[in-house]
Amino acid sequence: MVTVNQQRFPRKRTYLMCSPEYFAVEYAINPWMDVTTPVDRDLAVKQWDRLRETLVGLGHEVHLLRPESGLPDMVYAANGGFVVDGSVYGARFKHEQRAAEAAAHHAFYEAQGWRFIAPSETNEGEGDFAYVPEAHGGLILAGHGFRTELPAHAEAQEALGRPVVSLRLIDPRFYHLDVALAAIDDANVVYFPGAFSAASQRVLTQLFPDAVIADDEDAMAFGLNLVSDGANVVLNSEATRLAGKLKAAGYTPVPVELAELKKGGGSVKCCIAELRH
Repeated sequence: MVTVNQQRFPRKRTYLMCSPEYFAVEYAINPWMDVTTPVDRDLAVKQWDRLRETLVGLGHEVHLLRPESGLPDMVYAANGGFVVDGSVYGARFKHEQRAAEAAAHHAFYEAQGWRFIAPSETNEGEGDFAYVPEAHGGLILAGHGFRTELPAHAEAQEALGRPVVSLRLIDPRFYHLDVALAAIDDANVVYFPGAFSAASQRVLTQLFPDAVIADDEDAMAFGLNLVSDGANVVLNSEATRLAGKLKAAGYTPVPVELAELKKGGGSVKCCIAELRH
């Protein structure tokens, strides 16, 4: 079990975000998207701004990716790549509606002078990859089943030189790893077991015996789609039960309201890519 009230220490992070200036639900590529539900873009921008301000207020650095007209999902910046130790494994989106986002992310990383590895396999960046640098010497957890293809896991391992643990997602509502699991510090995770195959659940239990376990209610509120600096956990304000569990484990929940961006099937983490130098 998780040690109750253990002292947690934050570590400064560097993030990448993209304004929802062109956000809309114009197509449905996950079970959360409904083209008949109107989107309040102005409210989406306000909620996104509050999220960005929250991160900056916690002492983190936020880089901005310029949004592009015709790419309504660009706000979900986590999906455009996966960065470990200054190397970027680029994204290759499953759905053609999002394919052009990959080039925008590639251009950003090139301009920053980062080492960029172009993918051959379908993968959606941090949507399906999580990094836990102090777990078992440094592990990449990788989801497959709906978006990222299994061969991308091997490609990421070769590109980044870190062991990759493949986890099979089985519930279409949790189509990306980052809506079912998140790193809450450099050695531990929080996850919803029901999103994973029985074998993947056993793997997670073995690797993370002290994990915080979320329930169906947490998961449906997009509570797992969070970012943590090791002490402060920024998560969807609707995930009140999970906030309580995290607080009991010694973390400080920082709730944010992202109702508009949930309409596209994403929340806090979907909007944020971590840039690990």
